Amino acid sequence: MSGSVPVVPVAPIDVSGPRVPMYTPQFAADPHRAYREMREKYGALAPVELAPGVPATLVLEYRTAVRILNDPERFPADPRVWQEGVPADCPVLPMMQWRPNALRNAGNVHARYRQTNTAGLAGIDQFGLQSVVERTAVSLINAFCASGSADLVRDYAFPLSFEVLNHLLGCPADIAGQAAEGFRAIFEGVGAETGNKLLVGALQRLAVHKRAQPGDDVTTRMLEHPARLTDTEMVHQLATLYGAGIEPQQNLIINTLLLILADDRFGGIVLGGSLSTRDALDEVLFDDPPMANFCISFPRQPVLVEDRWLPANQPVVVSMAACNTDPAIRAGQLAGNRSHLAWGAGPHSCPASSLAYLIAQEAIDQLLDALPEIRLAVQLGELAWRPGPFHRALVALPVRFTPSAPLPERI
Repeated sequence: MSGSVPVVPVAPIDVSGPRVPMYTPQFAADPHRAYREMREKYGALAPVELAPGVPATLVLEYRTAVRILNDPERFPADPRVWQEGVPADCPVLPMMQWRPNALRNAGNVHARYRQTNTAGLAGIDQFGLQSVVERTAVSLINAFCASGSADLVRDYAFPLSFEVLNHLLGCPADIAGQAAEGFRAIFEGVGAETGNKLLVGALQRLAVHKRAQPGDDVTTRMLEHPARLTDTEMVHQLATLYGAGIEPQQNLIINTLLLILADDRFGGIVLGGSLSTRDALDEVLFDDPPMANFCISFPRQPVLVEDRWLPANQPVVVSMAACNTDPAIRAGQLAGNRSHLAWGAGPHSCPASSLAYLIAQEAIDQLLDALPEIRLAVQLGELAWRPGPFHRALVALPVRFTPSAPLPERI
């Protein structure tokens, strides 16, 4: 492959000095400062810890990331050798461990799973999806519009992302509740092992339910795909969809709302109509993507990249947030610019990016149309970001607005 990185069978050079911890509240509070400092000290590749005792290499430069993401032979996504030495209670293991899905496989196995996923997603009616988002948004807004205040994470973005995804998957409410509880624990790294068990149990129930009661939904289309996935394989395809469809979707909505409400460049002109919500979404996907550090690979042997040897079977994590702000490629104008890596690149790029855009844009527009005087209820410095090496997620986004009557419910 043109532009691929060479591999030579020699031992990697040890990284001297302490690794940068990516799981601390300090990192979560100001990750861009950490990215700048790492880039100044280490260049394209920095030694980090994803959790205590879990070393990895973080990719900080855009062009290096693109080469790695498009070189699955040397940077495969299969973590099975790596995870042999990882304890079961490791907080990041559920996010990184091998599963029979497209995210954690390569070659023909990856292709089989990805084709099943894309076929399930391809059947979604985007006009119908827009109506579902609108209906869900209005119902949620009506629950708090008369109070004059809300936490947009708890009261809006999370339940909206959750309900819309469950609609697309044809998932009953009781199964969906168990899945959400499991994923919350996995993303936050608190009780992650228990969260993983909750999630798997819920998705097993969903697969069995949809075999017995098929419908016009993503789950049924995946079950009926010629790949003929087993229930176990289906569990892990569904886990991937839940992982991408709730937490990152919620964070994309919230991070964009924060930009609109807090930044004078956006607040006035977005609400005034000169700059679209989609332009605000694009800036967030550059600067504060909902999955800031991900696209993980596990080289099978030492690999030379940018004059540095990367160890075999140690995670290589692409920092989409750092790469998108790489001074070597960063241009001043972001409106209409879609060159960010927020959706990944190469064979593992997100197959549902257009759906995520649609959901986020409709959710934000519905909220701003209903509550045009909405504003932050606290100072920017009072907002807290949830610790974790992968996501960029606020704990809460408290807002105030003029109390209003409920909107007409959509049917």
